[in-house]
Amino acid sequence: MKYETAIFAGGCFWCMVEPFDTYPGIIKVESGYTGGHVANPTYEQVKSGTTGHTEAVRITFDPNKISYQKLVEIYWHQTDPTDASGQFQDRGDNYRPVIFVKDAQQRVIAEKSKQDLQASGLFDQPIVTQIEDAQPFYLAEDYHQDFYKKDPERYALQEAGGREQFKKTHWHD
Repeated sequence: MKYETAIFAGGCFWCMVEPFDTYPGIIKVESGYTGGHVANPTYEQVKSGTTGHTEAVRITFDPNKISYQKLVEIYWHQTDPTDASGQFQDRGDNYRPVIFVKDAQQRVIAEKSKQDLQASGLFDQPIVTQIEDAQPFYLAEDYHQDFYKKDPERYALQEAGGREQFKKTHWHD
């Protein structure tokens, strides 16, 4: 059995785990940092905005049960794809929305999905989510992993910062 991986950045990684965690075929969802120039960064370093890293999730999945295309679709529905400078109350480069692709096949799927979203007319503004080549992924500290399970009250506060309302208004899930 060969599992695949997908990496997405969409604001605070706490809010990006649960939406994927619940799908059949998802083996694990890990919070971490990627896209920057500092090896093995800490949360404090990334938060300071000096590492170039974004908070991201790495999803290990079984492609026989869930497709990369479906993961990209789930990803769009967690984000505001028109906001390049962060997501909801999380501002700064370390929260920018990015689909990190690991090969040409993922790039084709992600690019087409982005074009389809732009053409759909769902948003008045341009879709600015970046599609970039995957870079080393550094696992976040243990207390960040599965945060929505560990600290449901703080997680709910984070979600209340605009993400939930935006999802209801724009995605109608």
